[in-house]
Amino acid sequence: MDTQSAQLIGMAIAAGLGVIGPGIGIGLIGSGAMQAIGRNPEASGKIVSNMILAIVFTEALGILALVVSFIIKFV
Repeated sequence: MDTQSAQLIGMAIAAGLGVIGPGIGIGLIGSGAMQAIGRNPEASGKIVSNMILAIVFTEALGILALVVSFIIKFV
């Protein structure tokens, strides 16, 4: 196996495994928020703002995984 093939395989593994976790996390955050809004609709504004903040932090991990995968590919 040459260096280029190893870099491509490393990039694919880093990107694939790196976005599985945030994807599951965002799904759980959304599910929890929808359950909370269903139980207490008056608090939906506060719940949605906290949900968006949590999604942003979770998505940052996915973006970090993609950056690491590009570093593996090009460096």
